[in-house]
Parts: sequence; C-alpha cells; structure tokens
Amino acid sequence: MSARRRTPPGRPPARRAASRPRKRQGSRKRPQRHPAAVLIPLAIALWVVGRLLDWVAANRWAVVVALALAVAGGFLWHRHRTAQLREEQERARALRYQVEQLDHLHHRAFEHAVRDLMFRDGCTDAIQVGGAGDHGADVKATDPYGRRWVIQCKHRKAGAAGAPVGTPDLHVLNGTGRPVHHGDVIVLVTNGRFSRPAVEFAQSQRLHLVDRATLAAWAAGGRPLWDLLRAVPPPGSPSTLS
Repeated sequence: MSARRRTPPGRPPARRAASRPRKRQGSRKRPQRHPAAVLIPLAIALWVVGRLLDWVAANRWAVVVALALAVAGGFLWHRHRTAQLREEQERARALRYQVEQLDHLHHRAFEHAVRDLMFRDGCTDAIQVGGAGDHGADVKATDPYGRRWVIQCKHRKAGAAGAPVGTPDLHVLNGTGRPVHHGDVIVLVTNGRFSRPAVEFAQSQRLHLVDRATLAAWAAGGRPLWDLLRAVPPPGSPSTLS
C-alpha cells in the first residue's frame, strides 16, 4: 500500500483554489437610457416646431418675403457666375504657348496646359483627371458641339529628341477611352514624336495623335484642336468610331 501524505497536526487540510470563470469581453451590459432622456428632447423639438408653425401661420407675409429673397439671391448668384465664366473665357481666348515653354513644364503642369487649351477653345467643362487610377485619361472635355474628348498626355523633357511614344501607351488608351470614359474623340498628345508602329496602330483603331508640330500649331494659334485633326466626327453627330 502506498503511504498517504499526512497533514501536520494543527494545520487544516489545503483546499484547491476554485477556478473562477473568466468574464468574456463584451459580456458587460450596456447601460440603458432612461426613457426621459429621449422623450424630453423630442417633446422640446415638437414644441419648437409647433410654435414656429403658429408664427408662420400668423405671419404669412414672412414666407413671401423669404421666397422672394431666395429667388433674388439665386438670380444674383447665377448672374455673377455667368459673368465670371464669361471673364474666364475671354482671358482664356488670349492663351498662347510656345512649344518650347511646354518642354520645360512638369508632366502634371503639361496636363493642365492641355486642359487650359481645351477650355480656350470653348470646352467649358474641361478638367484634368490624370493621376493614380486615371485609366489612361489625363484630360476630359466636351466641345461646343457635344463631342466628348478623352485625352492622354505624354510629356517629353527632351521634346522631339526624346523617346518616341509607342504602341503600349496607345493600347491603354484604346482599351479605356470608349468603354470606360465614354469618349467620342480619343486623343494622345505629346510634345515629342510617335513611333511608326504607333501611327499605324492609331490609324487602325481611329485614335487621334497630336505630335509636336500639331501641338505647336494648336498652342500658339487660335484654332481649336478639332480644326487641326482629321476624321473628327462632324458637329452635332458624335460617334463611337471617331
């Protein structure tokens, strides 16, 4: 028989510590709001609304005055915005760039310059959208004839001496210009030049290329881009095959 461990005299037998159940996180009950905390603010709000309706019913002239002021304010704002837009268009008509100026721009500033030229030509909604996730579009604009332009910009610091723009850039633009951006006229603008395969691919896919010579004529003169490009859809009839 195995010897049992005896407890020394005068000492009570040791008890095993009972394991306490751990409290689970989130098991605490959230304190419930007293109904008065909700009913009192609601009652105050209803009382204020009621008093306001009573005042309006007793002073209907105030409603007429408020409506008149709102209409007058809207008319004045619209008039101011129209005059401001007209001034911006007048300043934009005088915009001119020499192609050498465009060579010295940062590629993002080059995109803004293309946007400004589209605005100069009457595209009042022209915006620069280039950046991360632009899906091949740097500038979007709608011309006065309703045609939607989607433009990708490729800046070359060395101008015509830089590397030519090749077909990979056109592949991206061709894949997104119409199905993603819903463009009617799909354009790639550069202050440099295009490779021969890029020119052939653009012709086969009906993409429009603006090289250094065309850009110089567009930026330094007053003719809109659609007057300088060939095979652009006629005014009033935008086409997905432009």
